[in-house]
Amino acid sequence: MALLHRDRAALVVVDVQEGFRPYESFAGVAASCAKLLAAARVLDVPALVSEQYPKGLGHSAPELGLEDEPRIEKTVFSAVRADGFDRSKIGQHERDQVVVCGIEAHVCVSQTVHDLLDRGVEVHVPADAVGSRHRIDYDRGLERLQRAGAVVGTVEGSLFELLERAGTPEFKAIQKLIL
Repeated sequence: MALLHRDRAALVVVDVQEGFRPYESFAGVAASCAKLLAAARVLDVPALVSEQYPKGLGHSAPELGLEDEPRIEKTVFSAVRADGFDRSKIGQHERDQVVVCGIEAHVCVSQTVHDLLDRGVEVHVPADAVGSRHRIDYDRGLERLQRAGAVVGTVEGSLFELLERAGTPEFKAIQKLIL
């Protein structure tokens, strides 16, 4: 596994939706995903947002601060298997590294990560940007992803890898996000 590089990386935000707001981990996951999305804009890293059955679970949480990021609605658990994924920059293999974040670690995040790994994509999962309703599902979900070959790290670690150096305008913008 290589360090993340902004010219190779993409971001997939999985199902950070209103229906999951009661989860204890929701606020932290939403805030972490918002940081990743804001950083992706600064660094010109393409991002894609999925929504699992929004008629029942609601749309993406407003605290994500979505702008022009493409969104795909899905009823399958893996974002990779959703209509529209293959037409995205990420699905067309223009990027061979993907940071995956969102809800739930053991279901939709897990199946998205496994499908990306099966396609030969290097996957990074910031542990502080994923969540599940139950702690055991979160813990076992991340453990399983790591055993499958995903790099489990943190939001801050991922952002500094994408930055590569300090003293740039991008560094100053990202620094404001993490302080």
